Amino acid sequence: MAVIKDLATVNTELQQQKERANTVDFKMVTFSLAGKDYGVDIMNVKEIAKADKFTYVPNAVSFVKGVYNLRGDIIPIIDLRSFFHMKSERRPDGQENMLILHLDERVYGAIVDKIDKVVGINSETIQPPHPMFGEINIKFITGVVEKDGYLYVILDVLRMFSQKEEEKQKPRTAIQEGPGDTYYVPPVPIPEQPQDRLAAISDTTLGFIQESLAALKHFSVSPINEEWFRKQFLEWSSTRTDADLQFKNAAEAEEYLVDFYSPHTNELWSDAYAAQVRDILPDMNSNNIQVWELGCGKGYETFSFACILRLRYPDGHIKIWANDNDIMAIADAPNMTFDLNKMPEYCRSFMIKGRNGYVFNQVIKDSIVFEYHDVLNNNVLPDLNIILARDLISFFPVDSQEGLIADCSEKLKDKGVIILGKNEVLSGDNWASIGKEPVSAFLYSKS
Repeated sequence: MAVIKDLATVNTELQQQKERANTVDFKMVTFSLAGKDYGVDIMNVKEIAKADKFTYVPNAVSFVKGVYNLRGDIIPIIDLRSFFHMKSERRPDGQENMLILHLDERVYGAIVDKIDKVVGINSETIQPPHPMFGEINIKFITGVVEKDGYLYVILDVLRMFSQKEEEKQKPRTAIQEGPGDTYYVPPVPIPEQPQDRLAAISDTTLGFIQESLAALKHFSVSPINEEWFRKQFLEWSSTRTDADLQFKNAAEAEEYLVDFYSPHTNELWSDAYAAQVRDILPDMNSNNIQVWELGCGKGYETFSFACILRLRYPDGHIKIWANDNDIMAIADAPNMTFDLNKMPEYCRSFMIKGRNGYVFNQVIKDSIVFEYHDVLNNNVLPDLNIILARDLISFFPVDSQEGLIADCSEKLKDKGVIILGKNEVLSGDNWASIGKEPVSAFLYSKS
């Protein structure tokens, strides 16, 4: 027998349904994979992050990107695109978007294409997935929901990264892959902590690598670069067997050093990098600004720094003593010509038209003295406000490095600044770091 409801009852029920639909009792973090929208329960999301370097884990399944140091915690990184056999493209900037998931006392990083926002819904609006849903197996889906014109697939990350109860007592020696399989992401074999890894490497091996860098690339490991050397060794050695922890030639040594160098070597500095350098330069007590540049090369760095100094100290009387032991580079540097269309913005106001292209104006040229000089030999200079020595000191023997640093200390005024390479540091009570990545700069105090 049909139950007939009056209009008032129907309206009341409709109003109650509407009120329930507008009640938010479930929040999810939404993101995209291969152009489609997904969500995960916000209670499983610890944070979001970006990263571009992961440590490779040998013999891991294909969707395990590696491991990552998250503020001291080593966590496994899962690429959800590979997990579901979706197409993925490396981002131009190399930075991957990650959801940091907290699941059953474990923490994972999950790489996605794009992280969108937090969306609040009523759990009653979640619909079960259709059996023929598509790329993602239905057992990994909590449900689907429509919100503000978007259809979100809600993933069951707990199930994705957990064993079935009946399989928990079974030893696992292999993992099947494929959207129809049951995935279990076991505790990924985490590499030793840095100190453990270094302790496991013999002093002979580390000594051989240091000697090879010195012999093949004239790079000497010392307190000025030791932190970078150890970090680079851990990353580099993680992809090699113990038997392969040696350089076979100069090309392998250069590969080891490729991340050591500062941005814009042998080219004019970019607007962004120039702005970072300008920001760390302190106010000066005098308008007479004396600068010593060690290893000016072809002069790109020198002209870049001259423009930055002119912008930072518009009323200053600036003099840059630019030294190098490449006599041909020193001879050619003052006469360099440029294509104005390719010049960074901060340089353009200092350019004039020459016969064969654009050149720096006389104000900039007059502020620079290019000199042939071996920096290991004594050079008589006035008291200095700034020393520029990017990626230079590390390529001298350790005793020469110590001598150069002592020479810089002697020549710098109190509260003078030294700018080193991005992976070079100075320690001690006289040096205070004032740089911001990727600019490594230190303020010198004589007291």
